[in-house]
Amino acid sequence: MKVLCIGEALIDMICTDRGSSLSKGQNFLKKAGGAPANVAAAIAALGAKVDMAAKVGNDPFGQHITELLNEMGVNTKWVMQDPNYFTTFAFVSLMENGDRDFYFNRGADGQLSIADLTEIKLNEYQIVHFGSATSFLPGPLKHAYTHLLAEAKINNAIISFDPNYRHLLFQNNTQSFIEQCWPFIEQSHFFKMSDEEALLLTGCETVQLAATALRKKSTAVFAITLGKEGTLLSVGNHLEIIDSISITALDATGAGDAFVGAVLYQLLHQKPSDIQFIEIAHWRKIIFNANKAGARTCEYMGAMEAFKHLNNSIFE
Repeated sequence: MKVLCIGEALIDMICTDRGSSLSKGQNFLKKAGGAPANVAAAIAALGAKVDMAAKVGNDPFGQHITELLNEMGVNTKWVMQDPNYFTTFAFVSLMENGDRDFYFNRGADGQLSIADLTEIKLNEYQIVHFGSATSFLPGPLKHAYTHLLAEAKINNAIISFDPNYRHLLFQNNTQSFIEQCWPFIEQSHFFKMSDEEALLLTGCETVQLAATALRKKSTAVFAITLGKEGTLLSVGNHLEIIDSISITALDATGAGDAFVGAVLYQLLHQKPSDIQFIEIAHWRKIIFNANKAGARTCEYMGAMEAFKHLNNSIFE
């Protein structure tokens, strides 16, 4: 049983000048990242088999990402180094109010193509996870993403989705992002989104109304993360908030990815047709464990560094 994650693998340049915007920051710390790469690393840290499909540059940064994923236990057979493009960078600043200031310098990640995926055998994977906002930008990755969604469905894999919306990427075309998300939401067996994403995608004014709207579009089990307030879980007609744990947060980067990784780790022995029929008591346990994984990640600087401290002993 193993998972395939597809999408961006990049370098996060984290501003270490606490509270500074990117325009004012002077000092930066290099960390490997990218939402689907983070999910893969979290799954591997928890002890499951996971492969990553991505494209990085044939440069020191692409080499660093590949080596670190290998070190974390992720199979990087499908992480390709492209000599014609540089590794993608995401500059991140942690603001005083807890928000993050982002700037993307896009390179190789957007060049992953359908042709690059031809040797991947989808019948070898129990779960396929899609979790990269950059996959909805123009380019080969966009087409590879939708192609793999169709192939995952044909091969009866559990389909997982996390929109990972970044306003900077779609500030002039948010509607395009929304429209491209819906096929993934409708075909997923499980999806996760933040409260802000739920409101954006549905156009609703409250998370509860957003959950109702999402139920009309998808039969998937889904989770809407609410930060320190916990997670809103929807299973069939059941809707409830699952509490998180209290921690002293240092860096929220990767918390949502740890959450998704923990959920997928716990679903590895399920069939796609069984996901929505798992008993609600068991779903409470799955989501609470995922909340703990996300919270623990916030106690360290940088997602990959945090995942080195992540293991399944934190689960109930």
